[in-house]
Amino acid sequence: MIEIYASSRSQDGGKANEDAFHIHRAPIPLAALCDGAGNAEQSAKRALSFFEKLFKEAKRDDIERFSTWVNWVKLLDSSLLGGNQSRFATVGVLEERVVGTCVGDSRVYLRDRDGQLYIITEKAVKYRLGSGKVDPFPIYLPYNRGDVLLLMSDGAWTSLNSYCLKKVLNNILGTYFGDGVDKVDGPIF
Repeated sequence: MIEIYASSRSQDGGKANEDAFHIHRAPIPLAALCDGAGNAEQSAKRALSFFEKLFKEAKRDDIERFSTWVNWVKLLDSSLLGGNQSRFATVGVLEERVVGTCVGDSRVYLRDRDGQLYIITEKAVKYRLGSGKVDPFPIYLPYNRGDVLLLMSDGAWTSLNSYCLKKVLNNILGTYFGDGVDKVDGPIF
């Protein structure tokens, strides 16, 4: 069984929250995070709403192919042209593998069942949705029981080095996971 939690909060005490997330639990567990650039709360929500529609209409065979994810990101990119831009990260779990993509500087981390932490999207190109220049970073990796995936916006990961992030995750994993999710900004598998 895969559990998905998410948390988001306004940055620097502001009222608007530029981050938005989408969770899809069945039949294919999926989490997506959008982080609007600048004062861009609506662009993140609009991009995720469009992505949700694309994902729900897709066939399982299409979801398994990275070319589908590339096409989705290109559509999202063109839908935001001329407006506020957004960063985007999404992953879905298909049996023993994770598929997805990242655009911009949001990050996807993997904490394996042995406690090791890896930045999956460290080499992602920094162009954002709405730039007209996106180059989707592929996410395709094995998924084992006990692995934890984190999707984090730059507002969350820039304040945490790897040591601090591992410490927060270890504390959360020592309790009921849902109780600690507010310590991390973004979806967590």
